Amino acid sequence: MFVHVETRRRPRWHWATVLLVSVCVVCFVGLAMIPAPQRIALLLQWGTVPANIFDAHEPLLPQLTDPALLRLFTALFIHVTWLHLLGNLLFLVIFGLPGERTLGSLRFLVLFVIGGVVANLIGALSLAGVRLPIIGCSGAVSAVVGAYVALFPRARLGLVLPLGLYLQFVRVPAFLLIGIWVLLQLLFSYAGPSYGAYVWWAHIGGFVFGVGFALFSREAIARRLRG
Repeated sequence: MFVHVETRRRPRWHWATVLLVSVCVVCFVGLAMIPAPQRIALLLQWGTVPANIFDAHEPLLPQLTDPALLRLFTALFIHVTWLHLLGNLLFLVIFGLPGERTLGSLRFLVLFVIGGVVANLIGALSLAGVRLPIIGCSGAVSAVVGAYVALFPRARLGLVLPLGLYLQFVRVPAFLLIGIWVLLQLLFSYAGPSYGAYVWWAHIGGFVFGVGFALFSREAIARRLRG
């Protein structure tokens, strides 16, 4: 999609991915350190509980001004199992770092936050009446993956894999890793993180948002690369 333009500017420090990973880890550790009853109460208070956000019997537009929608944002940083956290952060790093280098840190942060909020909003609408919280940044990571697909449709990613007694650097098609991501989401959809609702529509919505965000930003990205 984009033509690489050489630049003599000094390399910039990309901070958004590091910030997001750090916040998710700190929140996970903080939740793990409190007793289970208080932890569940916090999940219900700050996770996206569809039944507490939308009433299926009321008009939708007035409900979109409810302060409870803040939970669409705070839910992004809540994980209660280390496997759920590790899976999300692994793919955030794999696809987020190259995406952030292209988009810029601030634009990438906007992609993650708004993409995650939109994903949780779609998930809450699809689960209207459900009283389990939607938690985790899977929807936001789906937005990052969607943006990556739009930015680098034929990319290959370099990975370091343990092969026997040695670490081997290999290059694999990005779509292979995206397939692994989808399989992991299927696994979580059946196993499910503790206390949380899992919904495919949130992931699909996040992915579509990410693709649209990248396409909409292509002129700004091209100007940034030329500058």
